[in-house]
Amino acid sequence: MHFVCRSDPVIFTASLICLVFDGSSSKLINLAVPGTIDERAINTKRVLNLWEKNENHTLCLNSAKAIGCTVVNIGTQDLAEGRPHLVLGLISQIIKIQLLADVNLKSTPQLVELVEDSKEMEELMSLSPEKILLRWMNFQLKKGGFQRTVSNFSSDIKDSEAYACLLNVLAPECSAKPSAMSVKDLLHRARLVLEHADRMGCKRYLTPKDIVDGLPNLNLAFVAHIFQKRNGLSKQMKQVSFVDGLSDDAQVSREERSFRLWINSLGISTYINNVFEDLRNGWVLLEVIDKIAPGSVNWKMANCPPIKLPFKKVENCNQVLKIGKELKFSLVNIAGNDIVQGNKKLILAFLWQLMRYNILQLLKNLRFHSNGKEITDNDILVWANKKVKDSGKHQSRMESFKDRSLSSGTFFLDLLSAVEPRVVNWSLVTKGEKDEEKQMNASYIISVARKLGCSIFLLPEDILEVINLIE
Repeated sequence: MHFVCRSDPVIFTASLICLVFDGSSSKLINLAVPGTIDERAINTKRVLNLWEKNENHTLCLNSAKAIGCTVVNIGTQDLAEGRPHLVLGLISQIIKIQLLADVNLKSTPQLVELVEDSKEMEELMSLSPEKILLRWMNFQLKKGGFQRTVSNFSSDIKDSEAYACLLNVLAPECSAKPSAMSVKDLLHRARLVLEHADRMGCKRYLTPKDIVDGLPNLNLAFVAHIFQKRNGLSKQMKQVSFVDGLSDDAQVSREERSFRLWINSLGISTYINNVFEDLRNGWVLLEVIDKIAPGSVNWKMANCPPIKLPFKKVENCNQVLKIGKELKFSLVNIAGNDIVQGNKKLILAFLWQLMRYNILQLLKNLRFHSNGKEITDNDILVWANKKVKDSGKHQSRMESFKDRSLSSGTFFLDLLSAVEPRVVNWSLVTKGEKDEEKQMNASYIISVARKLGCSIFLLPEDILEVINLIE
């Protein structure tokens, strides 16, 4: 599926809003990040009542949050009423995620061609997809003898010269006369660039005027689609020793993803692309702490990015750990410099405690049968077992958050059904005995939980392996 920007913004807006009304926004999320939503959980009757529509909207928002969208200022009512600026804002985020999905070293290892040594590799890994895309574009422009460096998707591309050069490098066989560079009128030149892109198979995301006006989001989408269609990188990746470190342990990679999406969902000012790289200056961790424990950060003592001096980063991280100790975190054998150095094990351990604190604070704020006392892990365990038992499922029980029987998914489905009996369609549930059945149940559980309003950042594999189930 390609996302095409129509020339008439009213028609374009109306067509996107229709996606939200019929539940297709959830399917749009699956196009951006396949497998995010188990479509069995979507209410798909021809005529939906208000409750069922709200469930679809809730599933959409929580799933969008789970793939990295910022949904702090948008609710289900906004989707139901079809508020254009909020709906378009959400959909544009989803589209951006889909377009930039391959702009990373994991999905496109050929990007290693852009670097010369391990230092440059480390820098590349820390860049956002947008910055990587700019670096790739300049790499290709250099091949074509382009004299300028493109540093943004707005003012630097208004004259279409960079586009003309880029397309001539990537698809010289699709060029035509007159060449874009021989035309002085900017709108005419932009039109020739888009015609060149059409001939190489790129769908139009923008008009010639959008290029001349330097609209950043549309131009970013255009360049990302060119990258998807033809990146011009060598199919035979050069063999260099510093590439060996790219293949992270699968478990570490999954945890990094969960914590990254959780941090982005908080609505802090800094967007995270890689936990191990983006947290090293301590600033983002201070932002996260300030969000979940307001007033705990001494901003007068914090060093604001960009931070060039290492000891300034250490100062930030030392304050992070100081606050962590005040919040009763277990921080044995961890120092601020460990975070600055990107120690994955220690960073993940700290983030797990931070996320857990956030969740327990939310529960504490609800004062759910707590009589004002602090809620513990055991309180959650007791509540879950009592809830399931009271619903009539006397045999369904979990002994701990590491109970291996949880991998079948049965207990979680019983718990979800106990919270809202109508939310689980038992005809879709398997026995959870074979691996394939467990996988199907786990996928369904996550979508049903999001449908109920839960913010969940784990994967089905985490349920199968009984990992981080306290989340």
